[in-house]
Amino acid sequence: MDYERHHRPSFTELELTLDEGDEVRTEAGSMVSHSEGVTVETRAEGGLLSSLKRSVLGGESFFVNTFEAERPGTLTLAPALPGDVVQYELRDESLFVQSSSFLAAETGVDLDTKFGGSRSFFGGEGLFLLELSGRGLTFLSSYGAISVVSLDPGERHVVDTGHVVAFEDTVDFSVERVGGLKSTLFSGEGLVCEFEGPGNIWTQSRSTDAFLAWLIPNLPSNGAGNGSE
Repeated sequence: MDYERHHRPSFTELELTLDEGDEVRTEAGSMVSHSEGVTVETRAEGGLLSSLKRSVLGGESFFVNTFEAERPGTLTLAPALPGDVVQYELRDESLFVQSSSFLAAETGVDLDTKFGGSRSFFGGEGLFLLELSGRGLTFLSSYGAISVVSLDPGERHVVDTGHVVAFEDTVDFSVERVGGLKSTLFSGEGLVCEFEGPGNIWTQSRSTDAFLAWLIPNLPSNGAGNGSE
């Protein structure tokens, strides 16, 4: 399976070139188009309980689409939010991914949820992270552009919780407040993740939380613009 990414980094589309027999799992709703001879099957990946856990706790769709090429063809995918797409090849290892950043993976990659402890809960990223493990290519999406930070052993790096995309399982992390209570409440930064290497972390240039914090107060109130009082 080959891939190309178009319109980076703002409105990235992922085009997969599939050989006969290739299969790829994708997040539900991510398909843009596919060529003739590419079929799709929608199922609860890993069974009912695994899919329910991934949906309720991990923030992902209950169903996963599996595309199979009955003959050579193409499959085009795009994330729900405008942003970038990066690839990562798993080699019998794990990758931890924030909710909504999983886009697609080869069928040798397993999807599960991983308990992150209270640090994830208080960090605003949910109590569970998605865990991708096994062997194969996986593709991650973002809101905005993606940057990668490579940490040496013992090296630390601080990231706002709303800008975390993924990190390798060799990286440790904790969630900290920005300064004192006043800074946490009024600085606009809230809580941050402090990572410690070795390993790579991926960040996104935009935050959905920050966007919603700007958008919601600017939405018209009920009845505005329709002539009602």
